[in-house]
Amino acid sequence: QVQLVESGGGLVQAGGSLRLSCAASGSIFSANAMVWYRQAPGKQREAVAVISSDGRMHYGGSVKGRFSISRDNARNTVYLQMNSLKPEDTDVYYCNSDPPIDWGQGTQVTVSS
Repeated sequence: QVQLVESGGGLVQAGGSLRLSCAASGSIFSANAMVWYRQAPGKQREAVAVISSDGRMHYGGSVKGRFSISRDNARNTVYLQMNSLKPEDTDVYYCNSDPPIDWGQGTQVTVSS
């Protein structure tokens, strides 16, 4: 069974950067798009960045120009480089494939003002 493990979150000041990683146990990367999501308590999960199986990238409007998604198929890992972080980026971040599988535990990102 494929599992997703997110890491790299933490506490950072506004304007700072973090790099999130998502490792999959199992080969789901080569054929599937991968998506980074974020979710605040009491709110719906929101997709922020997508990378297709052939490397095309799409971003949500609130993160465009600040976040960058990439993938390493040999390592079954997808990354989210987050720059110029804002307090409103504070959320739990998750990754998943498209179509989705079971969700991982996510990684908490907290941006202080």
